[in-house]
Amino acid sequence: MAAIRISLLLACLAFGGCASTNQNPKDPLESFNRGVYRFNDTLDKAVTKPVAQGYNAVVPPPLKLMVSNFFSNLNDITVAINNLLQFKIIEALSDGGRVVVNTTVGMFGVADVASAVGLKKHNEDFGQTLGHWGVNSGPYLVLPFFGSSSVRDGAGLVADGSTNALRMIDPVDERNQIIAAGVVDKRAILLNKEEVLDTAALDRYAFIRDAYLQRRQSLVYDGDPPREKFEDEESSSEPDKSSSGDNAGNAQSAGTEAAPLAVPAILAGAEPIEPQLLPVRRVWLTRQETSR
Repeated sequence: MAAIRISLLLACLAFGGCASTNQNPKDPLESFNRGVYRFNDTLDKAVTKPVAQGYNAVVPPPLKLMVSNFFSNLNDITVAINNLLQFKIIEALSDGGRVVVNTTVGMFGVADVASAVGLKKHNEDFGQTLGHWGVNSGPYLVLPFFGSSSVRDGAGLVADGSTNALRMIDPVDERNQIIAAGVVDKRAILLNKEEVLDTAALDRYAFIRDAYLQRRQSLVYDGDPPREKFEDEESSSEPDKSSSGDNAGNAQSAGTEAAPLAVPAILAGAEPIEPQLLPVRRVWLTRQETSR
């Protein structure tokens, strides 16, 4: 929680004196955001990524899966609460049931028994809840340590942090060790996603920003955002090759950003980029047409 508040405070200070001369309307604080992005990227390359690479090299896949399942089970608590706040009762019951089944039969979440018995996992957080009730996302923000966010989603981080079950762990040293394990686990998952950025993005910052904003908009509308929200992202010379139904089918797949992660990704809600996002899709479509 302290890290979230510090990140938000630093971001808020930017409103007073940081603005890009060539502003993207969704990113009026681009100069500040790029600076924070570089800071996060440097920290990631120096600390988080090497640790994650070592983790991948040493820890066997079955154990890594159990670690990921454990943190996913903790996140289901937040998901269930936000489903309730959005009056999505069926989804809330499903996610609440997942917590009960995986915490008991699944031995504190290390085994995902709930999926095996048909309890579907959803993707909700307080930022999405605010968006569901009409709160605009506000300017795009890159938070120190946490990466891509927005004014709305940054406020959501605080609420989501308050529902994180790790807050109940005492002493603090043990809690921090578990949080660090979650950071490494999430960063290790992102390692095999970086190729998308390396091959498709001329400007990694802009690519991540656009992917994040589009992904969050899709999540707020459960995979079926208003078409006009994406019009400025589509090239006028390229025919539309997908419908909102395509987005709906991908709404619950993992994926928010592949930005450098150096902090509790569980608290930040950061997830890997997926190829269905529009900027990536354009590159893939071009390659497919060329190969023909």
